[in-house]
Amino acid sequence: MANPLWRKKSISDLMQSSNEHGKGLKRTLTSTNLIALGIGAIIGAGLFVRTAAAAAQNAGPSVTLGFIVAAIGCALAGLCYAELSSSIPIAGSAYTYSYATMGEFIAWIIGWDLVLEYAVGAATVGIAWSEYLNNLLVNVLHWKAIPYEWCHSPFEISTAGVHGMVNLPAFAIVAILSLLLIRGTQESAFVNGIIVVAKVAIVIMIIILGWGFINPTNHTPYIPVATTYVDSQNISHNFGGFWGIIGAAGVVFFAFIGFDAVSTAAQEAKNPGKDMPIGILGSLVICTVLYILFAHVLTGLGTVEDFRTTGKEASVSFVIQKYMGYTWLANLVTIAILAGFSSVILVMLLGQSRVFYSMSLDGLLPKVFGDVHPKFKTPYKANLIILLIVGAFAAFIPGDIVGDMTSIGTLFAFMLVCAGVIILRKTNPDLPRKFKTPWVPFVPLLGIAVCFLMILGLGWTNWLRLGAWLVIGLVIYFAYSKGNSKLNN
Repeated sequence: MANPLWRKKSISDLMQSSNEHGKGLKRTLTSTNLIALGIGAIIGAGLFVRTAAAAAQNAGPSVTLGFIVAAIGCALAGLCYAELSSSIPIAGSAYTYSYATMGEFIAWIIGWDLVLEYAVGAATVGIAWSEYLNNLLVNVLHWKAIPYEWCHSPFEISTAGVHGMVNLPAFAIVAILSLLLIRGTQESAFVNGIIVVAKVAIVIMIIILGWGFINPTNHTPYIPVATTYVDSQNISHNFGGFWGIIGAAGVVFFAFIGFDAVSTAAQEAKNPGKDMPIGILGSLVICTVLYILFAHVLTGLGTVEDFRTTGKEASVSFVIQKYMGYTWLANLVTIAILAGFSSVILVMLLGQSRVFYSMSLDGLLPKVFGDVHPKFKTPYKANLIILLIVGAFAAFIPGDIVGDMTSIGTLFAFMLVCAGVIILRKTNPDLPRKFKTPWVPFVPLLGIAVCFLMILGLGWTNWLRLGAWLVIGLVIYFAYSKGNSKLNN
């Protein structure tokens, strides 16, 4: 008998379990909804914050080339996601694909790993949302800030010696968006669509209005001479040259995280064979074009020194006010960042609940995670549990604790999805594929290599955190999941 750790779930079993009475999610999403979900997850604060950081620390104006490198890595993984999500249109993303191609043990590891990307990522963005809310209240609306103790965790102390108690705004935004997801995926997609239109409109406005204020000297030389830059925290960075561009790619990769969350909604797409590839690749292409144009304008407006000193995290607002004189546009950027955070949290929460839903149907998590609301047809109990977990994290844990764990988890998932395409081509050559990844195995292998290079750039501390996280996951698997697995029984 085969070792249960490596048992695979057949494609026919996956399809059958998704269609069982009372367990089917409602198919309401079109390709337009999926593209909007992708853009909602991708365009967040990453664009407004990480672009300036990469220009300051790594590449100067050639940060645009860093965006291209990061986009190539994401596109290679995106092609693989598109094939798997159209061939296996089941909720669960990389977890489901791993179960069908590499067996239960690997599927559990990737499912547990995705918690880093979705749940921890949503909590982290919730904490940042709280910080920007105060920025909006004080600098845009000219109101009083929320008292320090009510918008910071108990582990944080202000410069004035005030202790934080609970981050209420962070908990509130997680709760509101979780309840919206329970109400329905279509309603959530509608709200996300409105936010996406607002965000993209502001990005395009900055590109068009800022283009006339570009100072050509800020783009000379376009690729700075290779040197070492030591930042205010005494951390050294490769600045300029080839390694500066590669370093910038690692920094701006954070701005692309989220497009894979589209694949978690495969079971809710009206026509997954056509809609999933369009949703995944369409959102990637649109965002990449906007990112490159935005970075070109931003580095043309301000100098590298602006981004390193006065501007920092608020560099976009700073250079708009300093070089364009448009205070109203700078204020709109603050609103866009808040809206951007909101849609990122929404898509992350959706992704996490669908992964837990799939793991529950397989017996790897308790049944409660797979219960679907009789009216709304959403995994409402999973959403409520995630609300409590993510909300508690956002309310009581400082945002900098997780660091780059979200990225390392995402890149690991990308690598397994790329491998899954190669394996499935060998094990299920006759499987109907509405979309095919071109040049297999070259494209998936290149995707694995590019993602692994980005992982190497994340530093040994993140490897250590990932290792500790996986150990916790293994304890849960052998204590509960292995014995309750439906395949094992």
